[in-house]
Amino acid sequence: MNLPIKKITTAALALLISYSATPAIAIPQNNSHRLTVAKSQQLTDNLIVPGERVGPIKRTTTKQDLIKLFGASRLVDKTISGAEGIGSFAATQVNLGKERSLLVVWSDNTRTKPLDVRNLGTAWKTREGIGVGTRWSELRQKLGNFKLFGLAWDYGGTILLESSRLSRYQGKLILRVDAAPNAGQKYPRDYRAVLGDSTFSSTDPHWKPLGIRVSEVIVSLDPGQ
Repeated sequence: MNLPIKKITTAALALLISYSATPAIAIPQNNSHRLTVAKSQQLTDNLIVPGERVGPIKRTTTKQDLIKLFGASRLVDKTISGAEGIGSFAATQVNLGKERSLLVVWSDNTRTKPLDVRNLGTAWKTREGIGVGTRWSELRQKLGNFKLFGLAWDYGGTILLESSRLSRYQGKLILRVDAAPNAGQKYPRDYRAVLGDSTFSSTDPHWKPLGIRVSEVIVSLDPGQ
Protein backbone atom coordinates (compact mmCIF):
# COMPACT_ATOMS: atom_id res chain seq x y z
CA MET A 1 0.00 0.00 0.00
CA ASN A 2 1.48 3.35 -1.06
CA LEU A 3 2.14 6.16 1.35
CA PRO A 4 -0.25 9.12 0.97
CA ILE A 5 2.08 11.97 0.08
CA LYS A 6 0.18 14.28 -2.27
CA LYS A 7 -2.89 14.87 -0.17
CA ILE A 8 -1.36 14.89 3.28
CA THR A 9 1.11 17.33 4.79
CA THR A 10 3.63 14.51 5.28
CA ALA A 11 5.60 14.97 2.10
CA ALA A 12 8.09 12.23 2.91
CA LEU A 13 7.63 10.17 6.04
CA ALA A 14 10.96 9.58 7.76
CA LEU A 15 12.14 7.41 10.55
CA LEU A 16 15.62 7.45 12.05
CA ILE A 17 16.16 4.59 14.42
CA SER A 18 18.64 4.36 17.32
CA TYR A 19 19.99 1.67 19.57
CA SER A 20 23.17 1.57 21.64
CA ALA A 21 24.81 -1.83 21.41
CA THR A 22 26.28 -3.46 24.53
CA PRO A 23 30.06 -2.75 24.60
CA ALA A 24 32.20 -5.80 23.89
CA ILE A 25 34.11 -5.62 27.18
CA ALA A 26 34.11 -7.59 30.40
CA ILE A 27 31.59 -6.22 32.90
CA PRO A 28 30.48 -7.30 36.37
CA GLN A 29 27.73 -9.94 36.50
CA ASN A 30 25.16 -7.59 38.03
CA ASN A 31 25.62 -5.04 35.24
CA SER A 32 25.39 -7.79 32.64
CA HIS A 33 22.13 -8.97 34.15
CA ARG A 34 20.70 -5.45 34.10
CA LEU A 35 21.70 -4.99 30.47
CA THR A 36 20.11 -8.32 29.52
CA VAL A 37 16.87 -7.36 31.27
CA ALA A 38 16.91 -3.92 29.63
CA LYS A 39 17.36 -5.43 26.16
CA SER A 40 14.62 -7.99 26.83
CA GLN A 41 12.28 -5.16 27.80
CA GLN A 42 13.17 -3.28 24.61
CA LEU A 43 12.33 -6.29 22.48
CA THR A 44 8.88 -6.61 24.06
CA ASP A 45 8.15 -2.89 23.90
CA ASN A 46 5.26 -2.42 21.44
CA LEU A 47 4.68 1.29 22.01
CA ILE A 48 4.36 3.71 19.10
CA VAL A 49 5.39 7.27 19.97
CA PRO A 50 4.70 9.29 16.80
CA GLY A 51 7.69 11.40 15.88
CA GLU A 52 9.94 9.55 18.34
CA ARG A 53 10.01 5.76 18.18
CA VAL A 54 8.41 2.41 17.40
CA GLY A 55 9.37 0.20 20.34
CA PRO A 56 13.20 0.14 20.46
CA ILE A 57 13.45 1.57 16.93
CA LYS A 58 14.37 5.25 17.08
CA ARG A 59 15.62 8.05 14.88
CA THR A 60 19.25 7.02 14.55
CA THR A 61 18.98 3.25 14.15
CA THR A 62 20.72 1.86 11.07
CA LYS A 63 20.48 -1.52 9.36
CA GLN A 64 23.43 -2.65 11.50
CA ASP A 65 21.52 -1.59 14.62
CA LEU A 66 18.54 -3.67 13.48
CA ILE A 67 20.85 -6.68 13.25
CA LYS A 68 22.04 -6.06 16.83
CA LEU A 69 18.46 -5.64 18.02
CA PHE A 70 16.71 -8.48 16.26
CA GLY A 71 19.34 -10.71 14.63
CA ALA A 72 20.24 -10.97 10.96
CA SER A 73 18.05 -14.04 10.47
CA ARG A 74 14.91 -11.97 11.12
CA LEU A 75 15.74 -9.30 8.52
CA VAL A 76 14.95 -9.32 4.80
CA ASP A 77 16.05 -6.47 2.54
CA LYS A 78 13.70 -5.48 -0.27
CA THR A 79 12.74 -2.60 -2.57
CA ILE A 80 9.28 -1.01 -2.53
CA SER A 81 7.52 1.47 -4.79
CA GLY A 82 6.79 5.04 -3.74
CA ALA A 83 3.39 6.74 -3.66
CA GLU A 84 1.33 6.11 -6.81
CA GLY A 85 4.14 3.84 -8.01
CA ILE A 86 6.54 6.76 -8.38
CA GLY A 87 10.14 5.99 -7.44
CA SER A 88 11.51 3.12 -5.39
CA PHE A 89 12.93 2.84 -1.88
CA ALA A 90 15.19 0.44 -0.04
CA ALA A 91 13.41 -1.27 2.85
CA THR A 92 14.10 -3.91 5.48
CA GLN A 93 11.42 -6.31 6.68
CA VAL A 94 11.74 -7.24 10.37
CA ASN A 95 10.07 -10.62 10.94
CA LEU A 96 8.93 -10.86 14.56
CA GLY A 97 5.79 -12.94 14.08
CA LYS A 98 2.41 -11.93 12.72
CA GLU A 99 1.57 -9.41 15.46
CA ARG A 100 4.94 -7.66 15.82
CA SER A 101 6.52 -7.64 12.36
CA LEU A 102 7.21 -4.31 10.64
CA LEU A 103 8.94 -2.72 7.66
CA VAL A 104 11.61 -0.01 7.87
CA VAL A 105 11.86 2.18 4.74
CA TRP A 106 15.22 3.87 4.15
CA SER A 107 16.17 7.14 2.49
CA ASP A 108 18.82 5.48 0.29
CA ASN A 109 20.55 2.20 -0.41
CA THR A 110 23.08 2.61 2.43
CA ARG A 111 20.25 1.72 4.85
CA THR A 112 21.56 4.13 7.44
CA LYS A 113 18.86 6.82 7.39
CA PRO A 114 15.25 5.58 7.57
CA LEU A 115 12.21 7.34 6.14
CA ASP A 116 9.42 5.59 8.04
CA VAL A 117 8.17 2.44 9.73
CA ARG A 118 5.08 0.74 8.27
CA ASN A 119 3.33 -2.63 7.77
CA LEU A 120 3.02 -2.80 11.54
CA GLY A 121 1.42 -5.85 13.14
CA THR A 122 -1.52 -5.59 15.51
CA ALA A 123 0.64 -5.60 18.67
CA TRP A 124 1.97 -2.09 18.00
CA LYS A 125 -0.13 0.65 19.65
CA THR A 126 0.07 4.35 20.41
CA ARG A 127 -0.35 5.54 24.01
CA GLU A 128 -4.01 6.05 23.14
CA GLY A 129 -4.30 2.36 22.24
CA ILE A 130 -4.62 2.93 18.49
CA GLY A 131 -3.12 0.40 16.09
CA VAL A 132 -3.95 -1.88 13.19
CA GLY A 133 -7.31 -3.49 13.93
CA THR A 134 -8.71 -0.68 16.09
CA ARG A 135 -12.46 -0.56 15.54
CA TRP A 136 -14.38 2.42 14.19
CA SER A 137 -16.31 3.00 17.42
CA GLU A 138 -13.12 3.06 19.50
CA LEU A 139 -11.38 5.27 16.96
CA ARG A 140 -14.18 7.83 17.17
CA GLN A 141 -13.96 7.84 20.96
CA LYS A 142 -10.26 8.59 20.82
CA LEU A 143 -10.20 11.01 17.87
CA GLY A 144 -13.54 12.75 18.32
CA ASN A 145 -15.15 13.95 15.09
CA PHE A 146 -12.70 14.03 12.19
CA LYS A 147 -12.41 14.07 8.40
CA LEU A 148 -11.10 11.27 6.20
CA PHE A 149 -10.76 10.37 2.54
CA GLY A 150 -13.23 8.03 0.88
CA LEU A 151 -12.42 4.36 0.32
CA ALA A 152 -11.02 2.38 -2.61
CA TRP A 153 -8.41 4.63 -4.20
CA ASP A 154 -4.68 5.25 -3.69
CA TYR A 155 -5.12 7.19 -0.44
CA GLY A 156 -8.45 5.66 0.51
CA GLY A 157 -9.45 5.75 4.17
CA THR A 158 -6.66 8.12 5.23
CA ILE A 159 -7.64 10.06 8.35
CA LEU A 160 -6.89 13.79 8.36
CA LEU A 161 -5.44 13.96 11.84
CA GLU A 162 -5.34 17.75 11.84
CA SER A 163 -9.14 17.63 12.09
CA SER A 164 -9.08 15.34 15.14
CA ARG A 165 -8.21 15.44 18.84
CA LEU A 166 -4.80 14.03 17.91
CA SER A 167 -3.82 16.89 15.63
CA ARG A 168 -0.43 16.97 17.37
CA TYR A 169 0.40 13.77 15.46
CA GLN A 170 -0.09 15.38 12.05
CA GLY A 171 3.06 14.76 10.02
CA LYS A 172 4.22 12.10 12.49
CA LEU A 173 1.56 9.43 12.05
CA ILE A 174 -0.67 8.21 9.23
CA LEU A 175 -3.78 6.18 10.04
CA ARG A 176 -5.81 4.54 7.30
CA VAL A 177 -9.04 2.63 7.68
CA ASP A 178 -10.89 0.16 5.49
CA ALA A 179 -14.21 -1.66 5.45
CA ALA A 180 -14.74 -5.33 6.22
CA PRO A 181 -13.99 -7.57 3.19
CA ASN A 182 -17.68 -8.29 2.49
CA ALA A 183 -19.01 -4.81 3.26
CA GLY A 184 -19.53 -3.89 -0.39
CA GLN A 185 -21.76 -6.93 -0.93
CA LYS A 186 -23.69 -6.70 2.34
CA TYR A 187 -24.19 -2.94 2.38
CA PRO A 188 -23.75 -1.73 -1.22
CA ARG A 189 -25.60 1.55 -0.73
CA ASP A 190 -23.59 2.58 2.32
CA TYR A 191 -20.34 1.40 0.75
CA ARG A 192 -20.84 3.35 -2.47
CA ALA A 193 -21.72 6.45 -0.47
CA VAL A 194 -18.20 6.70 1.02
CA LEU A 195 -16.07 5.76 -1.99
CA GLY A 196 -13.56 7.80 -3.92
CA ASP A 197 -11.35 10.88 -3.95
CA SER A 198 -13.48 13.00 -1.63
CA THR A 199 -13.38 14.06 2.01
CA PHE A 200 -16.00 12.70 4.38
CA SER A 201 -16.94 13.34 8.00
CA SER A 202 -16.66 10.59 10.58
CA THR A 203 -20.22 11.50 11.57
CA ASP A 204 -21.54 10.28 8.21
CA PRO A 205 -23.95 7.41 9.08
CA HIS A 206 -22.85 5.38 6.04
CA TRP A 207 -19.63 4.39 7.84
CA LYS A 208 -21.40 2.63 10.69
CA PRO A 209 -22.46 -0.72 9.13
CA LEU A 210 -19.25 -1.27 7.12
CA GLY A 211 -17.10 -2.86 9.83
CA ILE A 212 -14.49 -0.11 9.56
CA ARG A 213 -11.15 -0.75 11.27
CA VAL A 214 -7.66 0.72 11.13
CA SER A 215 -5.95 -1.11 8.27
CA GLU A 216 -2.58 0.66 8.15
CA VAL A 217 -0.33 2.65 10.47
CA ILE A 218 2.74 4.51 9.20
CA VAL A 219 5.07 6.20 11.68
CA SER A 220 7.37 9.08 10.76
CA LEU A 221 10.35 9.95 12.94
CA ASP A 222 11.85 12.58 10.64
CA PRO A 223 12.73 15.62 12.78
CA GLY A 224 12.48 17.76 9.65
CA GLN A 225 8.78 17.09 9.17
